[in-house]
Amino acid sequence: MLEYEFEEVACDEGGGGWSLLGGFGMETVAHQEAIRRRAADGWRYVGFIPRYQRAGGFIETIDLVFERRRPDT
Repeated sequence: MLEYEFEEVACDEGGGGWSLLGGFGMETVAHQEAIRRRAADGWRYVGFIPRYQRAGGFIETIDLVFERRRPDT
């Protein structure tokens, strides 16, 4: 059987600025550290779910989804 855990990540980590194509751009880097840390503990990254999104479509935070096999009990 699989077990799942979720980890919230802010989508504005790592700074931001004006993009070359116009508009304000943001870059998220916190997800990389979270995925590496969880992988070291035996978790596998399986996807993300937007957690909070502005009316204009900008995603403020996401939940990273991790899974691993439960040890036999």
